[in-house]
Amino acid sequence: MQRLIALLIMVIPGIAGVVGIKLMRDVLFGIYYGFGALWLQFAAGFILFVCGLSFVAGFVFYRDRKRNKVQTRFQKK
Repeated sequence: MQRLIALLIMVIPGIAGVVGIKLMRDVLFGIYYGFGALWLQFAAGFILFVCGLSFVAGFVFYRDRKRNKVQTRFQKK
């Protein structure tokens, strides 16, 4: 059960990142989704992408740091 919850915690930010990439891509092709302007749609997509990517990267870094699989400069002192 814990692994399923951990998987869901990882999937939700991953989906947010994918939606962010899609919004930014659609701005380049001129597809409009009801935001106030295309630049606003791009900004929302960029924020979703960065937040999703940083959450997943932070989770992986935290896990690797706990298992001592990072370089010596990133290990806890």
